[in-house]
Amino acid sequence: MTDSNLNPEAMFTIGYGLYVITSRKDGRINGQISNALMQVTDTPPRLAAAVNKNALTHEFINHSGVFAVNVLSESAPMSLIRLFGFRSGRETEKFSQVSYEIGPTGCPIVTDHTIACMEARVETKLESGSHTVFIGQVTAARIIGAGKPMTYAYYREILRGKTPPTAPTYRASVAVKPPKKIKETSEMGKYVCDVCGWVYDPELGDPENGAKPGTAFEDLPADWVCPECGAGKDEFSPVE
Repeated sequence: MTDSNLNPEAMFTIGYGLYVITSRKDGRINGQISNALMQVTDTPPRLAAAVNKNALTHEFINHSGVFAVNVLSESAPMSLIRLFGFRSGRETEKFSQVSYEIGPTGCPIVTDHTIACMEARVETKLESGSHTVFIGQVTAARIIGAGKPMTYAYYREILRGKTPPTAPTYRASVAVKPPKKIKETSEMGKYVCDVCGWVYDPELGDPENGAKPGTAFEDLPADWVCPECGAGKDEFSPVE
């Protein structure tokens, strides 16, 4: 039942940035994409970052009590965003694929397509449903490169990026994958996204992005991307 007084579209008018939140634990490092970050005080400077409790980065921040914020530039490619936003550090060594350095807190600092970084020590943790809000005092901050900070609006509207299910702003209606229908149709011609696991079924197509039902995967435009995570056609594999 939907509350007529609550229109979720209103929530999408809030401004967001796009960041890589990183941390460390027992000699290991990890990071993830986040758009849920804000500065909460000036003297001393403090940041609040909301992190999903199921995320490996959440585990690392809880353990070490430190985190770093990497402010992404609009030049950041979708490959970098997919790496930190749609792949888990439990299965992927993310930092083997990017340039980085270790900051004073021991957290990794992404140096590819990053404008600035800030490191913080956790002072307060607020439990809020699926997420924990970590409030940390900034202990180090510096400018890394030039460019414009990437906003969440730029990511969605210009890069056609999607939101992972673990994000605070995830909207389930954007995920076009009806499991029952997929099971009922033939497996021939289906392709699965190697990044997020979304299945393209030619009998269903992708109408929201211009692919009518009955469109073979091979006939999709070269610039078509996964409606779930924004991965390109070259990151799909045939379903066996």
